[in-house]
Amino acid sequence: MSSQANKPPLYWDGTGQHALYHPQFPRSNRYHPEWVFRNQMGPNVLWLAELLADSLDLQPGMRVLDMGCGRGLSSIFLAREFGVQVWANDLWVSPTENHERFQEAGVSEQVFPIHAEAHVLPYAEDFFDAIFSVDAYHYFGTDQMYLGYFVRFLKVGGQLGVLVPGLHQPWPRTIPAYLTEPQGHGETFWAWDMATFKTAAWWDELWSQYPFLRLEKAAAVADGGHIWAEWERRFRAYPGDKLFPDDLDAIAADQNRYLTFIQLIGRRSDSTF
Repeated sequence: MSSQANKPPLYWDGTGQHALYHPQFPRSNRYHPEWVFRNQMGPNVLWLAELLADSLDLQPGMRVLDMGCGRGLSSIFLAREFGVQVWANDLWVSPTENHERFQEAGVSEQVFPIHAEAHVLPYAEDFFDAIFSVDAYHYFGTDQMYLGYFVRFLKVGGQLGVLVPGLHQPWPRTIPAYLTEPQGHGETFWAWDMATFKTAAWWDELWSQYPFLRLEKAAAVADGGHIWAEWERRFRAYPGDKLFPDDLDAIAADQNRYLTFIQLIGRRSDSTF
């Protein structure tokens, strides 16, 4: 473990200008920008977690699965802001590394790091009060067979909340050049797995066909592309080390035309499998 002196603080001390202040995200504004920047693995996970959590009924003591938690910032956020217990599940980030982060954040008694692939989850059926997933579900959830497996871990009546990158309108036959051409840093935004970026209507049609889930919401975030571009703008200005480069050139050029986030809320019904 690196020395504590090299670790960014968790909370903002209230002095100076907050590099990630956003009036739409009052809970997220409590967290130190450097801590968020240093742990970046995509769009601002705290902003996305706040968008999703505000649409769920989260109560202290609930058992929540945070699916695809990455470096666990969303798990820390859920534990500290809502008092829930969180099983922080990720495939790509070491659970030991996440455990250290949870200890530093003071939530290791509430947040439990798990390393598991989405199709081989080590949980009891009917275990969770809620399942939460930010910027991850599209990697496995577009498979029509997956939801029938996944929802079994949720109690009857429990909520499933997902927020993923998606589209205001379907991709055109030819992807716009501003997404496929190299950005200023030389890397392109578009990758083949972005075929999993779907519209709210696409997700609505998928989730509405299952008898074991009552769909409550499937909607694009109206200003999602602008929120995404604003994060990339702030991230570009951050002078520290970055795990990934920013995608400001591509997302700003899109101007909220295609790119956004899709919010999905469902509740497990009492239908049997």
